[in-house]
Amino acid sequence: MREDIISILLILQNFIEISEGLDRRCRNGENLDKSRIPIQEIKVKPIFLKDPELKRQIREKLKELKPTNSREEQYCDYSYRFEVGEERITVKQYTNGKLQFQGVGGNLYRNILDAVITLYNSRHSDTKRSVDDYIKSEPEEGLTSGKESFGKLHEEIPFPHIGTDESGKGDYFGPMVVAGVWLDESAAARLEATGVKDSKLLSDNRCQDLAAEIRIVCNGKSVEVELPPERYNELYDQFKKEGKNLNHLLAWGHARAIESLLEKNPCSYAVADQFGNERFILSKLMEKGKKLQLIQTPRAERYTAVAAASILARDRFLSRMEELSHEYGILLPKGASDRVIQPALDIIKNRGIDELKRVAKLHHKTTQKILKKTHT
Repeated sequence: MREDIISILLILQNFIEISEGLDRRCRNGENLDKSRIPIQEIKVKPIFLKDPELKRQIREKLKELKPTNSREEQYCDYSYRFEVGEERITVKQYTNGKLQFQGVGGNLYRNILDAVITLYNSRHSDTKRSVDDYIKSEPEEGLTSGKESFGKLHEEIPFPHIGTDESGKGDYFGPMVVAGVWLDESAAARLEATGVKDSKLLSDNRCQDLAAEIRIVCNGKSVEVELPPERYNELYDQFKKEGKNLNHLLAWGHARAIESLLEKNPCSYAVADQFGNERFILSKLMEKGKKLQLIQTPRAERYTAVAAASILARDRFLSRMEELSHEYGILLPKGASDRVIQPALDIIKNRGIDELKRVAKLHHKTTQKILKKTHT
């Protein structure tokens, strides 16, 4: 009976997340009758913010735009990821005051800039900025808006090649999973025909259906590197003692996926989403991997191999989250918002505080909120 209730709750959670996604698309102006800003790679200088109150106001305004996810990074006050349709935008506020925009965007990018620039100008009347200084209203030469533009942002990568992606790094509960997929041209065409695309654009159910298709098509030429929470926490602490951060841990996972595939499936190219200096991954590759040409690029999920890897990683993460929910008898929410606090407190109450490291990634700031509540 308890397992039936948890299964129903998991379905309801998925429905809520889909509804929130639709609400976010409306808030960010998607499908509204307004002039379209062409999709463009974001190449702008950062804005430096020294006023603590202004930094707070901008953060609150960005929160109102409903980021798809947020994550903690070394030397950052926050890092927000916004995703709507074809747009992928990351906004980072560094502790030194630098506010950085990265990714690929159009109308959503303009909405973010409107919020930031309006607040900035309200506090700096002597040096007013304009949104037009940061965004192009005409497509770049050789580019068009929409899906066609993405295929031209970077040259095609020769087949066969490996694509890697991860899931779970921004979630408080559950593992981090890095997946890798080796594709030749034939396998890529078959996957594209099944509708393979970035897992963030898919419902959880669709993602799980496609994962089964990918495993059939790849026929042993895929790999999933899972870091359960306890092992994740051990590695994170180890890297931190060495003066390294989450990006180094991510690189370690991507490197392991690439190396595992190269054992039986040689190739000369690998592609991954850009999350740090490419030297992070290269430095953790062994002999076979060091011969690769590694390509790290924003929005790498447009490559079928990376999109397939993102689906496999997501599917493995979702399966583990469901297993953990059944094991603990508690619906474990995805993400790292305050929704995770009560389930974490329930786990501590039922099994003790040491149990938390076996189910959660403890470096998140949320852990401090949870621990404070255990002492009240």
